[in-house]
Amino acid sequence: MDKKFLSKQKEKMFLNKEGLEKKLASFAKETDQKNNWTAEMPSFDPGTSLEEEVDEVEEFGMRLALEQTLENELKKVDIAIEKIKKGKYGICEKCGKPIPKGRLEAYPQAETCAKCQ
Repeated sequence: MDKKFLSKQKEKMFLNKEGLEKKLASFAKETDQKNNWTAEMPSFDPGTSLEEEVDEVEEFGMRLALEQTLENELKKVDIAIEKIKKGKYGICEKCGKPIPKGRLEAYPQAETCAKCQ
């Protein structure tokens, strides 16, 4: 792959990484481990009704699911950035063939070609 394309992809991924971290920071805290976040439980106010507490617990459950999804995406971005550094970017992890540029432009951290997905 040409350097211009790789540079563009790397820039996209850094912007994506920044956005993912921003989303995570809005409801979770980063732990000591890289790309590991912990969703915060909503605080219960004294005098809160049981219904409101149930809503907050449900919200926490949604936060946990979202946290996991965003963390996984963040890890994929970091892996793709490392692949660029090592000269292994754009190679399908399953079949070993090049991933088409169109797929990489649409999803820069793609790990597989469309056939192997």
